[in-house]
Amino acid sequence: MMPLTPWVKRLLIINIVVFLITQADPSLTRAFWLYPPLALRYPWTLVTYMFLHAGIGHIFFNMLGLYFFGPRLEDRLGAKSFLWLYFLSGIGGAVGSFIFARQYPVVGASAAVFGVLVGFAMYWPRERIYIWMILPVEAWLLILLLVGASLYMGVTGSGSGTAHFAHLGGIAFGFGYLKWQDWRRGASRRAFQRQMAPQSSVGVSDRITVARWKGISLDGLHEINREEVERLLAKVDAEGSRSLTQAERDFLDRMART
Repeated sequence: MMPLTPWVKRLLIINIVVFLITQADPSLTRAFWLYPPLALRYPWTLVTYMFLHAGIGHIFFNMLGLYFFGPRLEDRLGAKSFLWLYFLSGIGGAVGSFIFARQYPVVGASAAVFGVLVGFAMYWPRERIYIWMILPVEAWLLILLLVGASLYMGVTGSGSGTAHFAHLGGIAFGFGYLKWQDWRRGASRRAFQRQMAPQSSVGVSDRITVARWKGISLDGLHEINREEVERLLAKVDAEGSRSLTQAERDFLDRMART
């Protein structure tokens, strides 16, 4: 296991300190918990509820999950993206409670930690996690089991006292954020590749382009290149220029410039 990363360490410390403070003055828990009917009146509770816990077992298991899964994920995502994942997952838990379980106050970092677990499962799906240090379960399967259990208990009302819809909200928001991150990185990469790609014939009249390709002097080409040009021009005659792949169009463009 890798050592604690900066923000995982800070989050662990903050949660533990807040827990000790609220144990000394329980009225603070009621002041900063999330009560869905009043969430719009007290919007800061969408965040503050994540740092409150109902008891020693509650904070122990949440912090245990953050301790085991957080460092590797923070190292992979970077501090900024890791914090976005953590807090958006926590807010997702608030949204889940607001929509599906408005009548109950909510405390705990469970939704945020579930978002971290989702991230871990997305990047290391085959990693084995030992439940109770005995039963090995791959990360992707653990997430599916957690989703199924939370959905079942949330709908049936079993497991009272646990914010199952907050868990589902944290999972959904965490998954959505990481997918958006992947899409954004992919879009940036594709834009960069378009800028770096050699100038192609896209945007030029097909008729002019094909005429330029057919004007390629075959006599001065290497035999391999000549055969490829002849093959591609035959393909254009038979199926049209749009049947060519981008790589094939780029090849003909290069041959036309030689």
